[in-house]
Amino acid sequence: MPKRILLVFYIIILGCSHNPYKESNKMYKHQVKDLGKQIQQPPADYFPLQDSPFIGTVNFDLRKPNFVIIHHTAQNGCPETLHTFTVKKLQVSAHYVICKDGTVHHMLNDYLRAWQAGLSKWGNNSDINSSSIGIELDNNGYETFTDPQINSLLILLDSLKTKYKIPQENFIGHGDIAPGRKVDPNWRFPWKLLADHGFGDWYSDTTGMIVPAGFNDYLALRIIGYNLKDSMAAVTSFRRHWLQDSSYRAFDSASEKILYNLSLKYQ
Repeated sequence: MPKRILLVFYIIILGCSHNPYKESNKMYKHQVKDLGKQIQQPPADYFPLQDSPFIGTVNFDLRKPNFVIIHHTAQNGCPETLHTFTVKKLQVSAHYVICKDGTVHHMLNDYLRAWQAGLSKWGNNSDINSSSIGIELDNNGYETFTDPQINSLLILLDSLKTKYKIPQENFIGHGDIAPGRKVDPNWRFPWKLLADHGFGDWYSDTTGMIVPAGFNDYLALRIIGYNLKDSMAAVTSFRRHWLQDSSYRAFDSASEKILYNLSLKYQ
């Protein structure tokens, strides 16, 4: 075989092997195109008995995300997670994946609905997927998050908060919105560091704070946003997030002050 033909052959092979997600990227583009076609079509006959034409308003824009949900992948490395999110039958995805070395993979347009929150609830919002951006951190659940990873996360969160005007308190964890079902991003996650940068709430100094008589721990958890369908799981999720303690224990004086301090911000 002539050298020139061999060279072309190797270029084709290398080009095909360079991007292992070529097929999933093609599927992504097709799905986005299909969604675009749906949006362009006038609504169907919602009122079949009414003989009036569709009249398009000129005052609209895209729905914007109002929450950021932080996860850990619970898998062994970014390649495994990236593969998982490109397999259609697995029915799971996220907008961003951040690897241990700080590499950020943007996997879904921010305005589209990722399948990342699952069965979850925060306050009165029971369809978190429709109002949130999901960020997965490469971590099997038993590891410390790396500095490059957290640095990339802070940069990404700053961009998202600025672009979509997301309230500080709306940066939360998967374990917060699905207590008892999920624990990510696990008790090692540096929530205080994020709060210091304006992403998520944290409590202030509780020295000398007096919890009023009759203070209801469970009502305070509900005020913050927790679903109390399983109250023990809600308490555990709270402790994991704000006390970096993954065990279930009833509130003592110190932890109750923290709960009270936080609940004041939501009243």
